[in-house]
Amino acid sequence: MLEAIPGLRHISLTPDKLLARDEVIVIVDDDASIREPLRVFLESHGLAVVEAGNGAQLRNLFGSTKIALVLLDIGLPDIDGVSLLPEIVNDHPGVAIVMLTGMADLEVALDCIRKGADDYLSKPIQFDEIFLVVRKVLERRRLIAENLKYQEDLENAHFRIQLLHQLSLKMNSVYLSTVELDEILQAILVGITAEEGLRFNRAFLAIFNEAGNLLQGRLAIGSECREEAARIWAELREKKLDFLEIVQNIKKSCLNGDTKVTRLIKGLQVPVTDSEHILIKSALEKRAILVQNGLADVPVSRELIELLHEDTFIVVPLFSPSKSLGVIIADHFVTHQPITKDHIKSLEIFANQASLAIEHSRLYTEMQDKIGELENVTKELEKNKDLLVESASYSALGEMSAQLVHVLRNPITSIGGAARILAKKITDVKSLEFVNMIVNETTRLECTLKDLFDFVRQMQVDKKSEPLYPLIRKTLLLLQPSLVRHSIKVDLDMPQPDPVIEMDEQLIHKMMIHLSRNAIDAMPEGGTLAIKVRHQNGWAVVSFADTGVGIVEAIQKRATDPFFTTKTYGTGLGLTLVEKIVAIHGGSFSLNQKPDGGMEACVSLPEKMPGSQGI
Repeated sequence: MLEAIPGLRHISLTPDKLLARDEVIVIVDDDASIREPLRVFLESHGLAVVEAGNGAQLRNLFGSTKIALVLLDIGLPDIDGVSLLPEIVNDHPGVAIVMLTGMADLEVALDCIRKGADDYLSKPIQFDEIFLVVRKVLERRRLIAENLKYQEDLENAHFRIQLLHQLSLKMNSVYLSTVELDEILQAILVGITAEEGLRFNRAFLAIFNEAGNLLQGRLAIGSECREEAARIWAELREKKLDFLEIVQNIKKSCLNGDTKVTRLIKGLQVPVTDSEHILIKSALEKRAILVQNGLADVPVSRELIELLHEDTFIVVPLFSPSKSLGVIIADHFVTHQPITKDHIKSLEIFANQASLAIEHSRLYTEMQDKIGELENVTKELEKNKDLLVESASYSALGEMSAQLVHVLRNPITSIGGAARILAKKITDVKSLEFVNMIVNETTRLECTLKDLFDFVRQMQVDKKSEPLYPLIRKTLLLLQPSLVRHSIKVDLDMPQPDPVIEMDEQLIHKMMIHLSRNAIDAMPEGGTLAIKVRHQNGWAVVSFADTGVGIVEAIQKRATDPFFTTKTYGTGLGLTLVEKIVAIHGGSFSLNQKPDGGMEACVSLPEKMPGSQGI
């Protein structure tokens, strides 16, 4: 005997709770004088009852009626009730059985109980007593059924928790590439549709594109794979596989194929500007929206209903703390079961995991992009370190040359001029020898200064047809450390198509380095370097604009003079070099003061027209 638990008492179910919808009690007795009054009595207590006069009629009723309990007489005309009992127990295990007999035989009663009967009553017996036994048996049957259901729900809930736990471990232990993200999202969709999961018939996933302006369908699990999904999940559960093994099994199944629902959802594209669309509303407002028979608390797109071929579904948002990521759509396309609040809450849990996976993958992608950018900068610095040294040498040599020209040119000219005049007037041979020596040395010094001035002209040109934009990007990568050090922001405006120039790539690269470095030098406290490219009647016009202090208008025209220098735009030798390189390529160079401050250096180069021959 089980002892009663203190504080608890037996709770009887009301008659309307004893039987489920459409369930009945069957009275099986060959005596109509017993069947009919008993049926009337039980019906008066709110129970649905039908009658059967023999075993054959009972078998027919099993084929057409949902039977909850059988009041079975042992002495039937066509079959013994004790013999019929095992058949009912084996073929209809959910049916309760109460045996009725006119013999008070203990051995027969025990035999019936052993074969599966729930109780045993001996005639004659009062109807009230039969009703109490029927009620007790039905209550026990209902409680057993509910207990089994609760047990199944607990097992499924445990399975879902285990799945979510493994998903979390997966996302916390590794970085998610695009391929791994699709695998996890696919596993989540299967969890939503699997029998052990949320039991939806179909699940669709749509996420925003990288720009965030378009909601696009990405993955789906549908009814054609549902049986396969159930088989896979049952097998995975039985084998107690970990998450990585689950993902591998899913990849091998039809869930990873080009299914009908996958093709269907990939046709979904909704611009974020369509703010009244139910999917956009759910995503941006970060709330679940239930659609029933085509109606919801917001307007429902007819195009969406036609796309899904279903007018009852649930939309759950995917989001991170900083942005909306997309939506999950789920429905009961096959079974047409109602979508309850419990379904929605459980679906939101799975949606949270999907959101974490998408955000984790996005952060990983951004990190990979940053690493790639740093690697490119390193490679570019390594490849162009000689070019940087050369550019720095030009600056140092230009500064030195400017100082030498400024300090030496006038005295040497005066000395040389005076010596030449003296040479014409002196007749003493010895004195003339010394004067001629002065003339020769001053002439040599003048030539040296001229050679220093002309060194930039010693260029070997090797022109080829090359695109312009890669050189601009290469220049910025090369100067990235200086840009970061001076807190300078770069604003690029390079419309397509990329101009193709007949050029010497090394010389044009040097030109861009000089112009960019001049702009950086003009902004020691930070600013913006704007590089803009425009197509103008067969010319590619490239401008390098800074937000520095600019050049005084009085000396602006001298900025490109050889060896002319200001603190803002370097030594002057660099701009002279720029001008020479541009001239070699048949272009033009200008330096202009911007109205809002700073300088703008413009280079115009002839574009190579399609089909034209190179030099």
